[in-house]
Amino acid sequence: MASRVFPVVRFIIKGSLAGAAVYVAYDQGLLGNGNRGAEALKKARAALPPAIQEWTNYAGWELPSTPKFDFSVSESWNTGVQTTISALSVAPTRIREYTQDGWKYVNDLIK
Repeated sequence: MASRVFPVVRFIIKGSLAGAAVYVAYDQGLLGNGNRGAEALKKARAALPPAIQEWTNYAGWELPSTPKFDFSVSESWNTGVQTTISALSVAPTRIREYTQDGWKYVNDLIK
């Protein structure tokens, strides 16, 4: 009986954690547009360092200072989308070229 219950309990726990992660991401605005994501990143930048510092003081550890990043989520997202769409638009041409090169190589090996 226990061998059947354990996988079900494990599945329920994993599903609950995944659902909670999606809910928190949605609640914090990470699944919205780029501006909401940038706002959420700013809130995280403001909240995390004091929380980490408090936890490390409690644990007695000393961490190095965090590096400063000038990072725009919306620009990075747009660049990623543009790069992906560009790659998809030239994919048929590239596949045809690589196929022709491959056949030429195989024909040269056979001769």
